[in-house]
Amino acid sequence: MTLALTLTLLLSVVIGLSLGLLGGGGSILTVPILTYVAGLDPKEAIAASLFVVGVTSAVSAVNHASHRRVKWRTGLVFGAAGMAGAFAGGLAGGHIPGTVLMIAFALMMVATSLAMIRGRRNGTAEAHDGELPVLKVVAEGLVVGLVTGLVGAGGGFLVVPALALLGGLSMPVAVGTSLVVIAMKSFAGLAGYLTTVSLDWALVGGVTLAAIAGSMAGARLAGRIPEAALRQGFGVFVLAMGVFVLVQEVPGAAGSAVGVTAAAAALAAAICWFAVPKCPLRTPLTA
Repeated sequence: MTLALTLTLLLSVVIGLSLGLLGGGGSILTVPILTYVAGLDPKEAIAASLFVVGVTSAVSAVNHASHRRVKWRTGLVFGAAGMAGAFAGGLAGGHIPGTVLMIAFALMMVATSLAMIRGRRNGTAEAHDGELPVLKVVAEGLVVGLVTGLVGAGGGFLVVPALALLGGLSMPVAVGTSLVVIAMKSFAGLAGYLTTVSLDWALVGGVTLAAIAGSMAGARLAGRIPEAALRQGFGVFVLAMGVFVLVQEVPGAAGSAVGVTAAAAALAAAICWFAVPKCPLRTPLTA
């Protein structure tokens, strides 16, 4: 086994851990790993990522469901609406410069992360584990699908906040339900890619098995970590990824300035959250 393959499989466990624990991060982690570590062509990496993330999310969703952390009706309706929105977003995205889309996506990630870190407007008391109203789920699914279709990534990073903050689901249930949505959208995207892309199924299978192992560990941890800590940890993770995208997409000196500013904000938020007992980020917004 080569060093690159070994490293790819080890990092694939992290992919599954992210999906099982946070309900997101799969595509954003998988594509770079398959491209820069495994050496796949970008289109092959995207197609392989859709398979890995789809299968891993489906398995992890079943694991979460066994602990009653999946709302199937909400997930299936959200996923169907998200697929429709993603199709419309993909059509519109073809007419917008890629750099503009990615910068907008990164800024949205930063805003979403801060909302997740701060929590719901009236605190965590509003969290519930019931099915959400169908019309509300359809509306949120269309909007999230439209955005993810525009940028081609970020399903879990938007689905979890939509379910937790807008829908009011507790964080563990939002994570479990989001996996149903991610699996649906991943398999839909994979079907399109397989018409033009061939995959190394031995490699993809190995990565998928490693990711599934990680997702099982993540699902176990999700049920043991307090809801507020899981939500805030998700927010810090999304903030870091948003900073990374900004640094990559904004060119020249402006990119350096944006990167330094965003990185400083991310570092300050992380230090405050982890090290300062009375950090204002730990206190939910009040009405």
